[in-house]
Amino acid sequence: MNMREKIQTAAARYPDQRSAIMPALLIAQKEHGHLPGPVLEEIADILDVERIWVYELATFYTLFHTEPVGMFHLQLCDNVSCMLRGAEDLLEHLEVVLGIKKGDTTPDGLFTLTTVECLGACEVAPVMQVGDDYHGDLNIARIDALLDRLRAVVGQATGAGIAAVAPPGE
Repeated sequence: MNMREKIQTAAARYPDQRSAIMPALLIAQKEHGHLPGPVLEEIADILDVERIWVYELATFYTLFHTEPVGMFHLQLCDNVSCMLRGAEDLLEHLEVVLGIKKGDTTPDGLFTLTTVECLGACEVAPVMQVGDDYHGDLNIARIDALLDRLRAVVGQATGAGIAAVAPPGE
C-alpha cells in the first residue's frame, strides 16, 4: 500500500478530513523520514484540506520534522523539572561528545540533537526521547551508555552485511 492509500485509509476513520491531518503526517513522515514542503502539499491534496492547516500542525508539534534528522533524534527536555535536575549540563555534555550544537546533526548522519519544551515525564527528569523511546533519570554516565548502545546498533547493522545505514527517507 502506498502513502496515498495509507492516508486515505486512515482518513476514512474520521468524519472530517481535517481530523486526519495528524495521522497523515505520521504516515508521511514514516515514509519519507521528514516532511518537506512538497510532502505537506501532497497531504493537503490527498485530504482536500487547506495547505495552511497541514503546515500549522507539521510546524507546531515537535514530533514532526520538516527538515531531515539523523538516524537517532535525541530530544532532550529542557522544561523546568528537567532543567532543575541537570538537563542543561546534559545538553552541554551531549554537544561536546557529539561535536555538534543543539539543532545540528552529526556529519555521519547518526545523531540530531534538539531540545523540546516538555516530554510529560517529570517524574523521571531529566528525560530524553530517542525515536519513540523515553530515557529518564539521566546523568552523564547514562547518556554515554545510551550513545554507546545506539552506535552499537549501527555497528551490528553494518557488520551484518548492510552496506550503509542511512537516516530515514534517504
